[in-house]
Amino acid sequence: MDFIQTPDATPPAGHYSQAVRANGFVFVSGQLGFLPPAGPGVRPVLAADAAGQTREALRSVRAILEAAGSSLSSVVNVTVYIPDVSLWDEVNAVYEACFGSHRPARAIVPTRELHYGALVEISVVAVG
Repeated sequence: MDFIQTPDATPPAGHYSQAVRANGFVFVSGQLGFLPPAGPGVRPVLAADAAGQTREALRSVRAILEAAGSSLSSVVNVTVYIPDVSLWDEVNAVYEACFGSHRPARAIVPTRELHYGALVEISVVAVG
């Protein structure tokens, strides 16, 4: 088992890894839509809307997968958490543009609220 860490994605804010590689898979922890880190010790800032947060969450996912030797085209499962189903069209448009013709299995999980008031959280499992 390998623990994956990259400075190109939002650093963990708790006791967890950005991702874990095990048994040929990469398990990426839930990523919120934070803008790229401004510097060490600086609290990250969420993108302004659901589309922006989706882009930023997927940017972090991509960076973590690349640090693990994988890629978005190797993703087999995606879980998307949103606090309001009315955001779905906005989130899905960015998701579709990011993944293109690649169609991993996916679950959309409506929640009450996400940490830091985020509008999107995305976790993935990829072949790695």
